[in-house]
Amino acid sequence: MHRFMSDRGFDDYDALHRWSIDEIADFWSALAGFCDVRFSRDPDTVLTRPDDIMDAGWFAGATLNYAEHLLRHTGSRPALVFRGEDGAREVLSFDELRRQTAELAAGLRAAGVAEGDRVAGFLPNGIEAIVAMLATTSLGAVWSSCSPDFGANGVVDRFGQIEPVVLFTVDGYFYAGKTIDITSVVAELAARVPTIRQIVVADFAGSGSRPDCAAEVTGFDDFKVAGEALEFVAVDFDHPLFILYSSGTTGAPKCIVHGHGGTLLQHLKEHVLHTDLGPADRLFYFTTCGWMMWNWLASGLAAGSTLILFDGSPFHDEGGVLWRIAEEEAITIFGTSAKYLSALEKAGVRPREIADLRALCTLLSTGSPLAPQSFDYVYEAIGDDLQLSSIAGGTDILSCFALGNPVLPVRRGELQCRGLGMAVAVFDDDGRPLIDARGELVCTRPFPSAPVGFWNDPDRSRYRAAYFERFPGAWAHGDFAELKRSGGVVIHGRSDAILNPGGVRIGTAEIYRQVEKLPQIVESIAIGQNWDDDVRVVLFVVLRDGTILDETLETDIRRTIRANTSPRHVPAKIIAVPEIPRTRSGKIVEIAVRSVVHGEPVGNTEALANPEALRHFEDLPALELE
Repeated sequence: MHRFMSDRGFDDYDALHRWSIDEIADFWSALAGFCDVRFSRDPDTVLTRPDDIMDAGWFAGATLNYAEHLLRHTGSRPALVFRGEDGAREVLSFDELRRQTAELAAGLRAAGVAEGDRVAGFLPNGIEAIVAMLATTSLGAVWSSCSPDFGANGVVDRFGQIEPVVLFTVDGYFYAGKTIDITSVVAELAARVPTIRQIVVADFAGSGSRPDCAAEVTGFDDFKVAGEALEFVAVDFDHPLFILYSSGTTGAPKCIVHGHGGTLLQHLKEHVLHTDLGPADRLFYFTTCGWMMWNWLASGLAAGSTLILFDGSPFHDEGGVLWRIAEEEAITIFGTSAKYLSALEKAGVRPREIADLRALCTLLSTGSPLAPQSFDYVYEAIGDDLQLSSIAGGTDILSCFALGNPVLPVRRGELQCRGLGMAVAVFDDDGRPLIDARGELVCTRPFPSAPVGFWNDPDRSRYRAAYFERFPGAWAHGDFAELKRSGGVVIHGRSDAILNPGGVRIGTAEIYRQVEKLPQIVESIAIGQNWDDDVRVVLFVVLRDGTILDETLETDIRRTIRANTSPRHVPAKIIAVPEIPRTRSGKIVEIAVRSVVHGEPVGNTEALANPEALRHFEDLPALELE
C-alpha cells in the first residue's frame, strides 16, 4: 500500500482514496499495472458510461482469464494445504496444482464442457474444490458452489436455476467428530436438476459410496485426463466467472453473476494493497464453499500466497483446533467471523495460551459487525501486535466496500477505511451525505466488481430493483452505517432489519454490542414487533448454561443498553430462547424471526443452517409477547 501510494506522489491514504474515486479510470488502470494483470488483448477503453453506475462498462475490448492469474506461480512451494478437524493434512505445490488443474480441465473438455457452461460444486472446503473451480474457469465455463451441509431443497433452489451440466461432489464430509454421508442428497439433486449429465465424486470421507442416479458417475481421479497441456480460454472482461447466491431467507435465492476481470482486479486490490498479501504469506479464512469468502480466499493464489484450507467444526478440540493449525502451518493472515470471535470470548478461550501465534500478522473479521469489546478481546487474548481488520461488503459485490489498511491505525469498533476505488458514502433518507451520523451505506461511482447481473434477468429489472431504485445514481447496499471523520466506518446492521420505534431508526448491532457484554448472555437477536400502531423492540437472548432470565438480569440488560445507547434502544420485552436461527454463513436472521412472531410465512427455511430454531419463536406463549 505504501509503495503504491508513494509511487503516485501521495503521502497519505485520504489523498490516495480521493484520487482513486475522482480519477476512477486512471486508478483501476494503475492497479492493473501494479498487480501485473495480464490481458490476452489490451483494452480499448478503461471505463465507458462513467456517469451510469448501473451500466458502466469496464475494460472494453480486453480479454483475459481469471484462472490463468491464479496459476501463474510455479515451483515446489506449497500452493494449498488442507487440514481437517481430525488432523488430516494434504499439501499441493504450485506445480502439482497446475498439473491437476490441467488433467481435470481435460476431463471437462472430454465431457463436452465449453465456454459459458455451468459447472457446480457440492463440496467441502478442500483441495478438490479449488482444483475443480480452476479447471472450470480455465475453460471459460462458469463455476458455482454450495457446501455439503445444504439439504436437497436448498441445493435445488440454487443449482436448479442455473442448470449445470457437471456436478463435482464427495461421498461425505466430517463435522464435530461425525461423518455425514451425502450420496442420497446428491442422487435427489441429480433427479431434480435434469441438466446434470455427469457427476464426479471425490472420496473425501473414504467410504467409496456413490449416488444411485441416472447421470453418469465417475470418481474424481478417474475423471482426469493426463498428458494435455494446460490452456486458458481468453474471455471478455465481464464474461461470467462465478454465480453466487443471496441468502434466500425471503424467497428463492437471487443468482448473482460475477465476471472474470472485475473479480480479479478487486481481489488483487484487496489482497495485495489492503491486506499486504504476498508470496511469503500463508492465508487462512474459515469458510465453506457456500460463502463468498471461499471465492475471496481462492483468489489469494494470484498474489502467490499459500492457502490454508480447513473443513470441520471451528469449535473442535474445545475451540483450539484452528489456533493449533495456525501455529503448525505458520499462518500469517487469519480470517474468521465476528460471531466466532464472540463465541470464543464467551467460552473463555485464549488462543495465545493454546498456540504459538508469532507468525500471525493480520486478523480479518467479517459476516457481521465486530463489536468494540471484540477488538479488546483480540488484542488481549490473541495478539497485541496484530492488524485487526474488520471488513464489510457482501456476496452482491464479491468483495468489500470498507476494510483494512496496513498503513492506518486500528480504531476500536471501526473498519479502518473505505476501499480504494470505492466511492462509499452514507446517505440520509433524502439522499444527503452524512458524516458521524447513521444512514444508508451507498456507493456513488462505478466499480468493476459490481455484478454482471442476475441469472435469468434479461431486462435487468430485478438487478435494478435490488440496488439502484432507492437512491437514483447510487448503489444502495442495504447496510445501516456511519462514516467517521477519521475515515473509518461503523456498520450498525442490515437496513432491512433496522428497528423503528417511535419513528427513530435503530441498528440491531447497537443493541447486540451492549447485551453481549454481559457474561450471562451467549448471544441475542432483536426485532421490531408491531404494537399499538407503533413498533416496539423485542429482544431474544440465549443464556449461558445455569443462568435464569429473572428480574435482576432483565434489569441489568435494560440498564446496560440504556447507559450505552439511548432509551429508544431499550427492549419492551426480553425473552429467553434456547437457540437463534442463522444462515449457513453464520448470520442471524432477524427478518425470519420477525415474520414468525407476526404469524407470517418464512419464504425459504432451506437457507438456514438450523431451521428448527424458528420453532422456538412459533411456540412462544401469547403472554410472553403481551
